[in-house]
This record gives sequence, C-alpha cells and structure tokens, in this order.
Amino acid sequence: MTLTGILLAITAVMASGRVPVAEAGGGIFFEVPTVLVEPGLTSALINVACLVGIGGLMLLAGKVFSFVRSMTCIYVSAFFLLEMAVPVTSSVFNTGTALCLILVLGVLALFASYEDMHSQGRIFLTMTILATACLWQWAFVVLIPAFALGFMYMRAMDFRGFLAMLLGLATPFWIVIGLGIVNPVNDFKPLEINAVWDTLDLSQMRLLITWAAVVAILSVILTVMNLMTILNYRLQFRVYNAFFIIVNLLSVLAMCIDYRDMLVFLPLLNLCLAIQIAHSFTLSTQPKRHYVMWVFIAATLAVGISSLAL
Repeated sequence: MTLTGILLAITAVMASGRVPVAEAGGGIFFEVPTVLVEPGLTSALINVACLVGIGGLMLLAGKVFSFVRSMTCIYVSAFFLLEMAVPVTSSVFNTGTALCLILVLGVLALFASYEDMHSQGRIFLTMTILATACLWQWAFVVLIPAFALGFMYMRAMDFRGFLAMLLGLATPFWIVIGLGIVNPVNDFKPLEINAVWDTLDLSQMRLLITWAAVVAILSVILTVMNLMTILNYRLQFRVYNAFFIIVNLLSVLAMCIDYRDMLVFLPLLNLCLAIQIAHSFTLSTQPKRHYVMWVFIAATLAVGISSLAL
C-alpha cells in the first residue's frame, strides 16, 4: 500500500501540467470548474493528499465495520493503482476526487447507522451535503439514491428518517431561493450531456474510454462473482456490501448516460472495483491467486505509462 501510494504521487507529479483536462457539466444553479485547483504541482499534491485521505478513511471503515472478510490493505492499494492509471484525473484536484471523498465520508455515517432508528441526524446531514453539492455539479445526484437505499438497507429509515431525508434535500434549495441568491426559473441549468472526447485528443480519448470500459465491465463481473459468496455471510456483512454494489451499478449507469462527466464518475468506479478486488482475493481459496494481482499491477502500470507517453 505504501509503495503504490508513492507510485501514485510520483505519477501525479510527473503528469502535472502536462495532460489536458476534460471539461465537465455544471450544477442545478451554479457552475464549478472541473479542476478545483489550476493544473500544476500544487493541484497534483492536493489531489494526491485527498486520494491518500480516501484510502485512510477506507482503512478506518474496514477496521471499524469489517466490510471485507479479513483485515487487508488490498482495496486501498488497488484504488491507488487504478487512480495512477489515469493521470487525467490523478494529477489535478478535480470534482471526481471530491465526489469520491464525500462518498467515503458518507460511508462512515451510513455504516454507523446500522439498525439505529435514531439516525435522523445522520440522514439529514448526509442528504443536505449531497443536495448542496448538486447545486454546483449534477454528478452528485448519483449518490442521493445510493444513500437513500443505503439507509433503508441499514434498517435506519423509518417515517422520521424519511422526513429527515426530504428536509435535508430541500434545505439547500430553501436557503438559496429564500435568500434570493438564485431565481429558480432563470438560473436553473438543465443537465447537459456532451461527449468527453470533445475536449481530449483522439489518442488520449481512445485509451481513456477503453480503460473506463474495462474498469466498468470488470467491476460488474467481479461483483456478480463475489455476490455468490457474500450472500452466505451474516446479514450485516451483506448489507454493507450491498451499498457498494448499488454505488457501482449507479456509477456505470451514470457514465453511460452522462458521458460528459465520465471522468467525474471514474474515481467512484475505481473505488468500487478496488473493493471487489479485495473481496475476490480474500474470499478465494485458490493458492496462486496472487498471480492475478501481479497481472493487475502490470496492467495499471502499462496504462499509466501509456497515458503519460501520449
């Protein structure tokens, strides 16, 4: 894990200021640039720090909630490698990293609410944060149904929880409209779907789309394979992993529909795939399964080097 984190940092620094940045869509009322900090060394270092923070929070979640069968760092290492393979997103602090960071922070609140019918505060805060983010970036909408279903799966959603969810979603709109910051008619920005390849070079576009398709297909295949085994484990373990399966499927669906924001959803998909890789490794009893990990490492290194060379 430490070595992959260092490799991620080196790749991001090498790619800083060298790779083009694909444009992304705006939000419901406002617009935020795809790159939150202008491309360069500072942006790369901030983004790497956030990615390392995501890895640290996932390790914490794994230790506290045990959503992977055994204690392992494989999912963090796999996430770092998957991020390293796409310098377009790893070398700049972008909305995709912010989306992934909010997901992981929400996971801690979500898992802590398991079978707790007094989780209205967590539900309200989670939905308020997501609705606020949607004002600036439509991509955050994908997490709203994921967390709504997640709280239901956690058996934390009763009638009061449902009201807390609705109030959380309405609060940001109530504030910006009530204070006259926006006009709901004139300032509303519908979701614009444009191709990501309109802002990238042809060679980079081919590699990026091919790699994103591989990640999406592999994540779905591993999810189905792991699900057969996960269903045999205790309810709490199944519920925790059901949430990541929902996020995985919604991310794939969102990338197919809103392909202008494909790069925004890619970190989410990388995280979900990394978790499935960890499940495949820890649930398997094959004595030589580590060979598959070496193939995975070689593939991500090859894609990352190719991205830098183009």
